[in-house]
Amino acid sequence: MIYVPRLIHLASGASEGRTPLNAFDNALLEAGAHNANLIRVSSIVPKGCRFGPKPDLPVGTIVPTVYAHITSNVAGEIISACIGAGIGAEGGVLMEYSHRGPGDDAERVVQAMVEEGFARRGWTLDDVRFVTGEHKVDRLGSAVAVAMMLDPEPVNTGGR
Repeated sequence: MIYVPRLIHLASGASEGRTPLNAFDNALLEAGAHNANLIRVSSIVPKGCRFGPKPDLPVGTIVPTVYAHITSNVAGEIISACIGAGIGAEGGVLMEYSHRGPGDDAERVVQAMVEEGFARRGWTLDDVRFVTGEHKVDRLGSAVAVAMMLDPEPVNTGGR
């Protein structure tokens, strides 16, 4: 099977939780990427792919996703997760990064990563889009950034 996504949905979220997994799940909920089975994939934007809103998906849909995440239990710490989408005529790259620090610092790192990805391919970079989750930890927090790689056609659930 060959699957080439035609739609990329960028989103971010941040939240607290009782456990690291609950914090991560709650951050995914804030990003609207919950109730899907995210399969982590590498980071290439297909030529002609567009960016836009996520269509309604049945619970449990398997979705190829590029994501960055970080979890911390250090009260007062700023954490961030970022994805940069570099776009050009040939296609694009998605670069992800997370760290203990503010989102604008993460975006600067991701910008350099996108630029290197394009330079190494010999592609011309036309635009970069960022999605960044930033969080100040209360007790146990998580931040996520996701790029869900989808087919924009409606899903036929057989009337379910």
